[in-house]
Amino acid sequence: MRHVPAVRRRKLGEELRRLRLDAGLTSRDAGGLAGWHQSKVSRIETGASGVKAADVHLLLDVYEVADPQLRALLETLVDAADGTGSGWWHEYRGLIPPEYRDFISLEAHACAARTLETSVVPGLLQTPDYARAVTRAALEELSAVTVNSLVDVRITRQSVLWGDRPLELSAVLDEAALRREVGGVQVMREQLRSLAETAQLPHVHLQVLPFSVGGYAGLTSPFIIFSFPNTSDLDVIVLDHLTSSLYLERKEDLEVYGAAFRAMQARALSPADSLDLIARISDGA
Repeated sequence: MRHVPAVRRRKLGEELRRLRLDAGLTSRDAGGLAGWHQSKVSRIETGASGVKAADVHLLLDVYEVADPQLRALLETLVDAADGTGSGWWHEYRGLIPPEYRDFISLEAHACAARTLETSVVPGLLQTPDYARAVTRAALEELSAVTVNSLVDVRITRQSVLWGDRPLELSAVLDEAALRREVGGVQVMREQLRSLAETAQLPHVHLQVLPFSVGGYAGLTSPFIIFSFPNTSDLDVIVLDHLTSSLYLERKEDLEVYGAAFRAMQARALSPADSLDLIARISDGA
């Protein structure tokens, strides 16, 4: 299992290597132009050592990369690559583990996310009361103060859906996630109402897999695929387990999970029919 800073560091290094080759430079050339030893360029490209935002900025200048969106992406991904940074989630480093901070960093830098949920409403679409009930059920030993702080983190994450460049979210939910009364009838009714409202945003694509479809790929393995602007080489799949998360970023894995997600979308109800089902469940049907 790879920890996400190692994944991001290696993928960032691969992208910088591609840009160097596109510029027609050897690692010795790049090092000379940056005022470094060749070995530093090699360590960055192989992911063998950490990299600072200033180093990435300098290399992009050396490679004459003018695309502002690509520059911004690679410079901000340094945050995920070294596990530090200044994102709001680092204020919670005493509360949430590194793996969760890594996940939030990927989510904050992605341009799109595709998620399959089989048991609960996705975190980005949860109401505070629903999120509180889910957290209490999963982590019974935590104090009320800690649970409320974790809920604050989850709700703050949802800002990615409301910014100037909101995350493009495609979610496929098992009908079970809509019918399980997490937190009780009233909490669930409010959650379903909120889910229906958010699903009508132009950048949110929500579909429900009804019980009638039977088994399907992913039934026992919810996952998220994060995509990044300009290049698919930085895309990553996140699989959540009870005590840890697994990150997959091989092209073969991305192709398999991407195909599985498209297959589930094809079997799921249309967005309009999904909203109708949510409304019926909310009304007690």
